[in-house]
Amino acid sequence: MTDYPMTSQSPRILVVDDEQDTCANLHDILTDLGYQVDTANDGEAALALVAQQPYDVALLDLKMPGMDGLELYRRIKALRSGTVAIVVTAYATSETAKAALDAGAWQVLSKPVDFGHLLKMVNDAIEQPLVLVVDDDRELCETLWDLFREHQCRVCIAHHAAEAEARLQEQRFQVVLIDMKLPGPSGREVFRLVRKADAQARTVLITGRRSETDELVKTTLAEGADAACYKPFDVSQLLTTLKRLAGSTPADTER
Repeated sequence: MTDYPMTSQSPRILVVDDEQDTCANLHDILTDLGYQVDTANDGEAALALVAQQPYDVALLDLKMPGMDGLELYRRIKALRSGTVAIVVTAYATSETAKAALDAGAWQVLSKPVDFGHLLKMVNDAIEQPLVLVVDDDRELCETLWDLFREHQCRVCIAHHAAEAEARLQEQRFQVVLIDMKLPGPSGREVFRLVRKADAQARTVLITGRRSETDELVKTTLAEGADAACYKPFDVSQLLTTLKRLAGSTPADTER
């Protein structure tokens, strides 16, 4: 297994399955490999855990009494959009796979589980860069979530400074995208929150009001922000910037 990326503790995995033996087996295997693992036997218990802390990966049984795995993931995504979902099912068909992917799940794995394949999926998911998008435009956030997930990034969302601060206290991010015009504290203040929480995180300033925010952008770049991208985005440029910064260190960006 490769080194854990940009985190002060081992990754957190949530296993949700109504079969207690399945939860126990996965708990033991993943714990032995150094992961922090919690288990739940139904959707409501899983959501209670998700409300308390973020998870890097959720392994979700598709068919469970009450809330199924797809509805559960939709609700997890609303709470913790950075959690990567792997749906595990004994009823894998092209239809169920499409439904899972349409819901935002990353992969679908058939039962009985091939543990070697599962562990590779988990490791691959955790190695994806963790990105925070701070923007009050919810529709844009959904669009960026879809775009960045398609390009193998984990994506957390915050719509204002207080929410961003909470996310920064919970997890470490490789890249933070910051809208310069936010309700309440400005993007410059959010940038300072990022620097205080994690000096290693790379930052991209984003704005659709170039003339209005030009001086604010210049000042924040002078304070150490790494890049600025303007709305409507040049998608290729945005992805190139994200990829470059996700793989960089502070020393790299200063050269």
